Amino acid sequence: MFQQPEIMRMAQAMAQHAAQRQNAVAQNVANADTPGYAARDLAPFAETYAAEGMALRQTRTGHLGAEDSPAAAMIPREAPGNRSPNGNSVSLESEMVKSVEVKRQHDLALTLYKTSLGVLRTSLGRR
Repeated sequence: MFQQPEIMRMAQAMAQHAAQRQNAVAQNVANADTPGYAARDLAPFAETYAAEGMALRQTRTGHLGAEDSPAAAMIPREAPGNRSPNGNSVSLESEMVKSVEVKRQHDLALTLYKTSLGVLRTSLGRR
């Protein structure tokens, strides 16, 4: 009876995905000068949310089944021909753009949550 609506779960998952993606961007920026480092990113939110379904999730690598966790889903992002002479594929300009995309995704998740909460309060006669 008091289950969380799907829109709230989706907003929460979107915010978590944005946080994990921001972590990937931060790691890329931190390793911008590391020889041989390949830039990493997460799969798009729509793909991960559809694949996730209602299965249990692992949030840390020490948990059982951590190979299926979203944090372990960071994949190398390859752009052919865009490696520096030391083999590094991080472009600070593209990481800045990705950081802005992540902020927009997080802001969208917060807006979805706030709007849904307002609709629920209105439906209960509270404001």
